[in-house]
Amino acid sequence: MAYPAQIKIPATYMRGGTSKGVFFSLQDLPESAQVPGPERDALLLRVIGSPDPYEKQIDGMGAATSSTSKTVIISKSIKANHDVDYLFGQVSIDKPFVDWSGNCGNLSAAVGPFAISQGLVDASRIPQNGVAVVRVWQANIGKTIIAHVPITNGAVQETGDFELDGVTFPAAEVQLEFMDPAADEEGAGGSMFPTGQLVDDLEVPGVGTLKATMINAGIPTIFINAADIGYTGAELQGDINGDGKALAMLETIRAHGALCMGLIKHLDEAATRQHTPKVAFVAPPRQYVSSSGKSVDDADLLVRAVSMGKLHHAMMGTAAVAIGTAAAIPGTLVNLAAGGGERSAVRFGHPSGTLRVGAQADQVNGEWKVLKAVMSRSARVLMEGWVRVPL
Repeated sequence: MAYPAQIKIPATYMRGGTSKGVFFSLQDLPESAQVPGPERDALLLRVIGSPDPYEKQIDGMGAATSSTSKTVIISKSIKANHDVDYLFGQVSIDKPFVDWSGNCGNLSAAVGPFAISQGLVDASRIPQNGVAVVRVWQANIGKTIIAHVPITNGAVQETGDFELDGVTFPAAEVQLEFMDPAADEEGAGGSMFPTGQLVDDLEVPGVGTLKATMINAGIPTIFINAADIGYTGAELQGDINGDGKALAMLETIRAHGALCMGLIKHLDEAATRQHTPKVAFVAPPRQYVSSSGKSVDDADLLVRAVSMGKLHHAMMGTAAVAIGTAAAIPGTLVNLAAGGGERSAVRFGHPSGTLRVGAQADQVNGEWKVLKAVMSRSARVLMEGWVRVPL
């Protein structure tokens, strides 16, 4: 019996922040996958190696974690005053779907370098030495990201001494500005706080009534107090990811929060929307030992976040935007955990160490607005060439 040969597609495997993903230029995809739809999803699932009932993604480019089961499609922008359009697909590990509902803040750091290397940014805007400013349209959520990419001898500078907790080796710093990061989610009316409250009483059957800050910024996120669910905020992955009861509780909280935020209409829809919203728990600062053995004692607060059903090993970039935004607004649970009051930046502790993120928040006509959130990541090419796909 004859079987068709694999197809090969130009692709680049990149690390961005604490995530990894397979990057494609839109025009390099098969024609049927250059438009949204089941054929694009099927292709990306097969590239990553999903769905995999063994949850290992052995037969694909994924590495069986939410941080590594990711795909990115980049194209020249059709948006005025932007260089490239950036589309992010979070690939489910064990189920046959790709979640297009949100951004990946970590991989956002790799978009500018990829775009420059692929010739998608006008050469006149790339200095011989210095910093290239790449204007990115984040197509999933309809927001602008400004990436500041270091350039040496006309090429992207990837090596450097910038250290990022959660990444083993230093690299060049890429500063990201998330402009007007309040997400315009369907059903949320474009409001940063979809319920109209900084803190809500979230009723979760089987868990209780929890204080919650539900915010659309960077990525829709539900913040709760760690102490209210029996945690200190200093937990590492091993403390939670092997506890099926704890993960089920956190998923239940996430589903009910999504319903309250207007992101879903029925609870069962949460299962097909794994990427958003995120659920995170916060606590006042305390000393703890990170997953790398480093003592953390300089944080303003502690935050732990769940991504795709597991406690994240560090912090999702988009969730960091939500943390920075909420910290800048007096009265949110994030702000209160950090000590309250006005602040333009916060350093939070996560399982791998700490991260600093800044945000500019103002109250306009009684409603909170954030001009931008700023943080630094790093990125580099891990491998480039072709990815081979049996179809």
